[in-house]
Amino acid sequence: MDRAVIVGGGVLGMMHAVLARRRGLEVVHLEREAAPRGATVRNFGLVWVSGRAAGAELALAQRARTLWAELGELVPAAGFRPAGSLTLATDDAELALLKDAAARPDAAERGFELLDQRAAVQVNPALRGEFSGALLCRRDAIVEPRSVPGAFAGYLTSTGSGYHWRPGREAVAVAPHAVRDHAGTWHRGDLVVLCPGAAHTGIAGPHLAGYPRSPVRRVRLQMLQTEPLPDRLTTSVADGDSLRYYPAYDLPGRARLAPQAPVAAATAAQLLLVQRLDGSLTIGDTHCYDEPFDFAVDEQPYAHLRARAERLLGVPLPPVRRRWAGVYSQVTGAELYHRSPAAPGVVLVTGAGGRGMTCAPAIAEETFAATA
Repeated sequence: MDRAVIVGGGVLGMMHAVLARRRGLEVVHLEREAAPRGATVRNFGLVWVSGRAAGAELALAQRARTLWAELGELVPAAGFRPAGSLTLATDDAELALLKDAAARPDAAERGFELLDQRAAVQVNPALRGEFSGALLCRRDAIVEPRSVPGAFAGYLTSTGSGYHWRPGREAVAVAPHAVRDHAGTWHRGDLVVLCPGAAHTGIAGPHLAGYPRSPVRRVRLQMLQTEPLPDRLTTSVADGDSLRYYPAYDLPGRARLAPQAPVAAATAAQLLLVQRLDGSLTIGDTHCYDEPFDFAVDEQPYAHLRARAERLLGVPLPPVRRRWAGVYSQVTGAELYHRSPAAPGVVLVTGAGGRGMTCAPAIAEETFAATA
């Protein structure tokens, strides 16, 4: 294999380009926008090992975490930092579930450690609010989502003549070992990898339409970013509502969790909080699974998440800098992501859902292993 054509400049497409170049392949990389605008730049930038299901999902996340550390050294502009995370309990049921998680057989593999409130504050002194204990995950990490695509494209461009970044080129048709862009140019390679993200029509549409039941669906979320917080958070932070949604916490104690606040239950909300390199805070998120999605953002979940964050930090949040909605592609079955042949020498990779930023390097590695 000598040449790869990658469609999609988000994190999945970018990691396929990176892994292709690591294998010595010439890469032509198409992106329909001037720069990526989808889920890659609208997320927390979390490399999230802590909540993954035991077995294949955890193994994929762990491999990706190792790759992220390697790539972070090569591309400092991506902002990789092995910060770890703290999941905070605010009542006895949440604390009991964290204790159960800390006793998992794979707890050491995840870097889990149960902390009381005092020990948690020693790890992250910016936490001055109301909580009774925390679960530390040392394997979790952070990158800067808005910087990742440009940082890696710049790195690949600077490393030689074998990488050809082609923004503003929308792929519209496939043929064996080839893809045609909207301007009519055919791009041919030994392997074509389609990473269209949540665009389930367009280039991926005819292929996905051939399934009796679509293997992917779209999920909408809402998030916000504040102005810089004067204090420095040394970890990312999750609240007890996150215990409801991640498979690692699907333990007997989950059934004893108190009901969510109505607005949180209605929007499948959990608090995740990450500090950006400039000191600002990324806060979210909500989940909507039923299309058509509203074009507007809803203020009530934002108010709920802000209040949760202020309760845990113990200080008022800085003013909000921006709010946004995002849409990502998620598999509908039991697999971790969707990969299938769309034509001879053409493979579709999408549906990683909330695992996308975390697992993208390992997913790309698996693509090349499967097509070697």
